[in-house]
Amino acid sequence: MEHELGTIRKEALAAIQAAADTDTIEEIRIKYLGRKGALTLILRSLGNIPPEERARMGKLSNQYKNEIETAIETRTDELTREGADSLIRGQWIDVTLDCVPPVPREGLGRLHPISRIQYEIEDIFTSMGFEIHDGPETETDHYNFEALNIPKHHPARDMQDTFWTEDGNLLRTHTSAIQVRAMEKVKPPFRVVGPGRVFRYESTDASHENTFYQVEGMMVDREITVAHLIYVMKELLKEIFQRDVSVRLRPGYFPFVEPGFELDINCLICGGNGCSVCKQSGWVELLPCGLVHPNVLRMGGIDPGQWSGFAFGLGLNRLVMMKYGINDIRHFLSGDIRFLKQF
Repeated sequence: MEHELGTIRKEALAAIQAAADTDTIEEIRIKYLGRKGALTLILRSLGNIPPEERARMGKLSNQYKNEIETAIETRTDELTREGADSLIRGQWIDVTLDCVPPVPREGLGRLHPISRIQYEIEDIFTSMGFEIHDGPETETDHYNFEALNIPKHHPARDMQDTFWTEDGNLLRTHTSAIQVRAMEKVKPPFRVVGPGRVFRYESTDASHENTFYQVEGMMVDREITVAHLIYVMKELLKEIFQRDVSVRLRPGYFPFVEPGFELDINCLICGGNGCSVCKQSGWVELLPCGLVHPNVLRMGGIDPGQWSGFAFGLGLNRLVMMKYGINDIRHFLSGDIRFLKQF
């Protein structure tokens, strides 16, 4: 794999340097860094290599990715400047334009803060050997409920107010459905995460929205314990916030895990003193988690007598609120340019 990574890096850097226009640069970016790009596919396959090699290959892959991204940015700037210089040299300038009121320049676009953190989380998990999976936002009852140990008429369904469609399908209420789909595609041992948008038919306030983002994850291997879960979650939060974060585990009920927990973090908006985001408690519910219920493993075709695992669901909106000190979740969907320009 190291030789393959080196070859990809060498080819990509050479192609970038030889590119004659920005369209070619974009084709190169898609070829190597797109969703199905050569380097992206290697990052997603790190979970298949021996653990002793995984961390080194993950670090090397991310290093080469950064080098290629920097080369793309540098070459794009060069080509843009060359194009502008060519126009200036080749076209006559009407000096009377100085008398015309200047046309306002449109501002540069930027990533939404949720997208920014999602990409950061994906990089963190892939460096730990996790694969990134995806699934449809309109789901079937089977994937959203049945296969997660929530049969029809189960009271747990009342915990997730749902948008149903006329054909009996629904807008997914969590990205846990991605885990079910992943179990159909990969065989244990495996590590997968699935980010995406989810929907709940509920009232909104400073910490609740009807449309928000989650990252669900699952690790299945031999003799997985709660200790593995806590370690991975603390490493994730440490990388995101770039400092140690105080966490606590509370017993929680979720049909697809047993035992189940609520992982809370000390509110970073108020420092634990109490505010509207943490409902004056000093803690923010961030991450439901637990050991995968045997019934869920069976529904995924995995023998719970041989394999065990942990699962978690991370609320991206609340995580971004903690990272950037945002005091109202409704800002994310407001479309307010003043809000978005801060990131």
